[in-house]
Amino acid sequence: MESTPRSRPASVSTGLTYVALLLLGAAQGLIGCFQFSRVTDPVPVAALIFCALIFASCLLGGWGMGSPLGALMVALGWFGVSVLLTMPTANGSVIVTNTAAGRWFLYGGAICAGAGLAVSFRWRARRPAGLPRPTPGPGS
Repeated sequence: MESTPRSRPASVSTGLTYVALLLLGAAQGLIGCFQFSRVTDPVPVAALIFCALIFASCLLGGWGMGSPLGALMVALGWFGVSVLLTMPTANGSVIVTNTAAGRWFLYGGAICAGAGLAVSFRWRARRPAGLPRPTPGPGS
């Protein structure tokens, strides 16, 4: 059984895109863990912005890839880095502290990542029933 030359680069680029989404989530978690504590009076503004950002990233990752796996990759990257940076070190220090801003960042971010993933299941890109499937042209 022969594979078309076009199928391998498409699968490689799709895989690389999923890796990029994982790294995007990890970068958001890394930046968020160090910047979550920016507050305006009693409101943890930065933590709330990071919650909205992870929700939007998960939603757009799932929508852009046409699959909830895109949203899952962003959420896994964010969650992995955030959990890793909340673990205490050998000397007992932590990066994400047990403050209102820290709780908003961790719990709110986890809820927003889960919500973005759940919404991406509902709103994944679908081909309208009347449109025919694209056929490869000559030379592809």
